[in-house]
Amino acid sequence: MHEIIQKLEQKRAAARLGGGAKRIETQHSKGKLSARERIELLFDAGSFEEWDMFVEHRCEDFGMGEQRIPGDGVVTGYGTINGRPMFVFSQDFTVFGGSLSESHAKKILKVMEKAVQVGAPVIGLNDSGGARIQEGVASLAGYADVFLQNVLASGVVPQISLVMGPCAGGAVYSPAMTDFIFMVKDSSYMFVTGPDVVKTVTHETVTQEQLGGAMTHAQKSGVADGAFENDVDALLQLRRLMDFLPLSNKEKPPVFASIDPPDRDDYSLDTLIPDNPNKPYDMKELILKVVDEGDFFEIGEHFAKNMIIGFARMEGTTVGIVANQPMVLAGCLDIDSSRKAARFVRFCDCFNIPIVTFVDVPGFLPGTNQEFNGIIKHGAKLLFAYAEATVPKVTVITRKAYGGAYDVMSSKHIRGDVNFAWPTAEIAVMGAKGAVEIIFRQDIGDPAKIAERTKEYESRFANPFRAANLGFIDDVIMPHGTRRRVCRSLAMLKTKDMKNPWKKHDNIPL
Repeated sequence: MHEIIQKLEQKRAAARLGGGAKRIETQHSKGKLSARERIELLFDAGSFEEWDMFVEHRCEDFGMGEQRIPGDGVVTGYGTINGRPMFVFSQDFTVFGGSLSESHAKKILKVMEKAVQVGAPVIGLNDSGGARIQEGVASLAGYADVFLQNVLASGVVPQISLVMGPCAGGAVYSPAMTDFIFMVKDSSYMFVTGPDVVKTVTHETVTQEQLGGAMTHAQKSGVADGAFENDVDALLQLRRLMDFLPLSNKEKPPVFASIDPPDRDDYSLDTLIPDNPNKPYDMKELILKVVDEGDFFEIGEHFAKNMIIGFARMEGTTVGIVANQPMVLAGCLDIDSSRKAARFVRFCDCFNIPIVTFVDVPGFLPGTNQEFNGIIKHGAKLLFAYAEATVPKVTVITRKAYGGAYDVMSSKHIRGDVNFAWPTAEIAVMGAKGAVEIIFRQDIGDPAKIAERTKEYESRFANPFRAANLGFIDDVIMPHGTRRRVCRSLAMLKTKDMKNPWKKHDNIPL
């Protein structure tokens, strides 16, 4: 028996070493942790249960028969984050560059399938050179199997991808189908084709960082939902994110004890809106002053900055925050901000997370660039997402809510449950000056008349009371009482029960 135990421990030691001490050292020299170190940091101490430690590839071609390493380039299993169960796969770049083989894919599939069955999130720590070339179509089949499981798990359990190394070719599409993608600056890359192929085909000279680095995808493409300084920071922030999310679509969001009183007033909000209607202010200040303990986990901070999205808590319960940002493009809706918010709203709806929307939107961004690139369809995505969402929805209009953008931003007309406005809110088809120049175009040559008409339009429409008269606004509230009123509304909506008509699935304007 002693001999058998000794042999087992030797096998375990070999598997834990992955590609060997030298390759682990190389990983460290690049500022990267090993696959197992990442799991240790992500999960609660001593909670990780590993599966398939002794799995090896089956390939005999190109000398692969003599190169077998236990685990085959990916560490899989489950553990807990702050006591809550999560499944994980962590690709090991020290073993065949983390490349995906048939056996590697089957290990990933096993944890994904079990996660769906038990109702727990799946976290992918991606660090892979792509499909294992020596296996040919078998590795491609493995990728396709993983893609299918991503689709089947979508909306059932949260799927989070943390890209911690190179991801090229097929390796990028599994993260692309997960709910959130986070990257690490200067060490993670995502691209369908690398710089060499780009140069051959398009004659463009571009570096890995420029083509698919963390900040490229966090700022320009919007593929990444966040970019972190290093592996440690990324994993700790991922732990923080998971505390906001329910384990599956069958659960309510987690509740944490809060010492922040729900009836707390903040009188500084009464002076947040500038007297000049064209002067910007920082919507993040409002968010931080309204949510529990000023704790806000922003998603997509560097992309489409005219829209703010992220998670916070109200009375200890997770809420999704969607807000226009007047500091950028005056808070206009454009293609990028519409896509960004629409996907977030749908995620919240999938996982029973109430949505709180703060509105200050002068309209959709005009211009040929927006029209030619499909602002009509992209804007409709956000409209569609809000309209189909059945979770509790509370809306606060702080200043401008003009035109179709008013409708889109969780208005009463698309099933907003509770809609508030501050006294500074202006709810109209458009700004007073533009409206008057259209309605009274015959008076444009008379500045005095135009000024008088503008004043008349402002008194009639540039306030929240017309909408309140019609029942489109449930109440006009004082800014300092925003937290109290939102908390009360969410408490009332906890038992909300709403279902959409039966359908196989909807056909959102992709």
